[in-house]
Amino acid sequence: MSFSNPKVGTTKETFKFFSEPKFDNPMLIVTWSKDAGGVGPIVLDCLRGNLNLRSFCEMEPAGFYSLAGVAIEDNEAQFPASRFYCGDAADLVMFGGDEPQFEKHDFLNSVLDVAGHYCKATEIITVNGIASSLAHTQSRVMSAVYNQADYQKKLRQYGLENMDWAGPPAISSYLLWVAQRRGLAAMSLWVAVPFYMAAVNDFRAAGAVLDFLAKKQQFAIDFAGFEARIAGQEQALNRLRTENAEIGESISALENSAGLTDTEQMELIKAVTGFLQGR
Repeated sequence: MSFSNPKVGTTKETFKFFSEPKFDNPMLIVTWSKDAGGVGPIVLDCLRGNLNLRSFCEMEPAGFYSLAGVAIEDNEAQFPASRFYCGDAADLVMFGGDEPQFEKHDFLNSVLDVAGHYCKATEIITVNGIASSLAHTQSRVMSAVYNQADYQKKLRQYGLENMDWAGPPAISSYLLWVAQRRGLAAMSLWVAVPFYMAAVNDFRAAGAVLDFLAKKQQFAIDFAGFEARIAGQEQALNRLRTENAEIGESISALENSAGLTDTEQMELIKAVTGFLQGR
């Protein structure tokens, strides 16, 4: 597959290019639309706004997703979207998309075709939230998995914890393996999200990721506005724990590293999710 001269507005196999930006060995940041705490989508939206990122390429959904029963909004079918973004800086490309339902290996290879062959990316970072037993008042720990030892050493200065994963492979872990076979350095970044916030936006968790990316790439991000969103969410949660004694006790237990029963966990999830979604 050649990307030496993509034709604007035409489809090249599984891709449709809208423009022909120039790159200078960029970093690729990968986010997934369905992520614990909404971390990936929040990071993508924030960087798109702060860095004026625009979509230059999208993947065709056929073959990767079920197109039956798609959502309808304003009388238009909302098909799964997987898009690449770039801005004025030539050293950054972002990808945001739905996790493929079918042909995952082909999907990830297609992502790396654009990233590697056309954009000439030199490194890849995937952004992920992961449910944890911490309380929302505690710091969001960030862990990482690497596909190259040298790349791990290069990022040691940022204090990321090493992550050991014994469960089924996530799509980001699969991407690391595919990238390794192509000789691309890649890291899967995982930020802890309170389990009772997994179904809603966790702005503090997303903020931790944005802070890391800003330091690593020297991004200019408006953290003042973002910190206001974090403060507003935490004020709302503090109000909930004050008004609901049982929820307050459960959060206090988590702050003291005490376990909760299955019933207490479910009640905490329902109360927090309903409260934040109803704001």
